[in-house]
Amino acid sequence: MYTRIVKPLADTFAALIGLILLSPLFLLITILLIIANNGKPFFFQLRPGKNGKIFKIVKFKTMNDKKDANGQLLSDSKRLTAVGSFVRKTSLDEIPQLINVLLGDMSLIGPRPLLPAYLEYYTPFQNRRHEVKPGITGWAQVNGRNTISWDQKFEYDVWYVDHQSFILDIKIIFKTIQKVVGASGISPEDQVTMPRFDDSHMKNI
Repeated sequence: MYTRIVKPLADTFAALIGLILLSPLFLLITILLIIANNGKPFFFQLRPGKNGKIFKIVKFKTMNDKKDANGQLLSDSKRLTAVGSFVRKTSLDEIPQLINVLLGDMSLIGPRPLLPAYLEYYTPFQNRRHEVKPGITGWAQVNGRNTISWDQKFEYDVWYVDHQSFILDIKIIFKTIQKVVGASGISPEDQVTMPRFDDSHMKNI
């Protein structure tokens, strides 16, 4: 009953209230990123949701689109703006995903939605993370976020699929708040973003 009725209703209610309460901050960040990113405050990208259904995720854009002399995007570290760095460090870049929750593509709690390109590399076990809606935060995020390996992330994701409950979701929410306040686990050591998941990881499974 919780996963089929209570959780979807709670997601919708919480996302709506969250967007209303955070609207002044939402507007401020949007304006700052419009200035920092040459008029582009939002980042849109296709992601697989429940049962692998593709949807378009929306986040605040923390990196600009600067390119080198050959027309190639500069490294993530060189494109991360000062405003973007603050927004990413405080996890404020996740706020627009409340819109995805309202649209029914995401939940507040669940495995983080990754890139569609990763789908072909998942084992059947890892692919089980798509048995539930992806979340803004999840069990893997409060147990290391981007400082743990891909294999560990998937272990946590599938564990959540098999153990989701109201008590667990409340625990994840409180642990997420602790992580955000402490700004921990945002990125791997010496890197701005998490390395991509590809067939090179499969060799270690």
